[in-house]
Amino acid sequence: MKSRGMMAAAVLLAAMATLGGCGERIEAPPAQVVPLFENVTVHFTPADSTKYDTPMASARDNGRVMSTYRELPARRGSGRVMLHLAVRPIRADIRSVVDRWDRAGSVRLVRPGMAPVELCRFMTAYGGAITHDVDVTRAAPLLQGFCTFEVFIDTWVSPAWTVDASLVFAPVTDRSVAAPSWASGMLLPPGNLTAKSPSAEATITVPAGLRRLELAAISTGHCTDGTDADEFITKDNVITVDGREVLRWRPWRDDCEKLRPLNPYCARWSDGSWSCDYERSGWCPGDVSLPNIVDLTPWLTPGAHRVAWRVEDIRPANAEGNFGYWRVSAMVTGWR
Repeated sequence: MKSRGMMAAAVLLAAMATLGGCGERIEAPPAQVVPLFENVTVHFTPADSTKYDTPMASARDNGRVMSTYRELPARRGSGRVMLHLAVRPIRADIRSVVDRWDRAGSVRLVRPGMAPVELCRFMTAYGGAITHDVDVTRAAPLLQGFCTFEVFIDTWVSPAWTVDASLVFAPVTDRSVAAPSWASGMLLPPGNLTAKSPSAEATITVPAGLRRLELAAISTGHCTDGTDADEFITKDNVITVDGREVLRWRPWRDDCEKLRPLNPYCARWSDGSWSCDYERSGWCPGDVSLPNIVDLTPWLTPGAHRVAWRVEDIRPANAEGNFGYWRVSAMVTGWR
């Protein structure tokens, strides 16, 4: 019997067929679906983090991270790569779920010699199920050979969520679509950026022969007590290359209200507002946070470069120990 993830990926394959003039369907070469996680449980179980391990997925960080390994086929020609993701809450009983809160999560590719690549940043809904299809073609040069994949959810209960994730490799019929030639992880700090450590740095070595280089940067602001900055008051994110500022922006989402149907356990306050509707620093409960794409060709010339990311004026810890923090990641992609 096919898993939910495999069935959804099959539907995605059909949708990815291209259309010609007057709606004529042009059949693309067969696509390939590679399951990464199938009904894997993400949890927080310090006493026994291996409790929900499977033959294909093992836990670390007390179960909040599940890891798997895959041998992917060599990449041939142009094509689009999609990540299909399904996250479902685990029920506590007929009326409630174990984890009814919105939690930060991600699917990551881990390869030696570079920072992990965040293929997808997502936020769980308030106790609701979510599905997303995310274009990860910019990481295609890395999606071949022996790969480690991780799924992370920032939960503190057990068992919390089940996850299905798969990669869909679909050749394209449009020859104008240029596949990337090179990619590398750039930044994914092991800890969040805070007032005590508001910046992160890395060295990236760019090969010769690339005509265009793009940075993909994902940033979301949060706070430990769910009030005020840095979740609901955004801050300047600044990226520099070799000391020169190349990007400054304030991540923000003001369209969260449209996702209310995905959030069955969000609170409605006395003023009539719903917690899932509030504008936030680069994210909404139940949705993915897409990267900010920036052309860095003039700055990333062949050779080694120092890249730094800082967030200005992060809220420091108050008397109760609550504070603001930012989750950031960046990768770079090049075309010949």
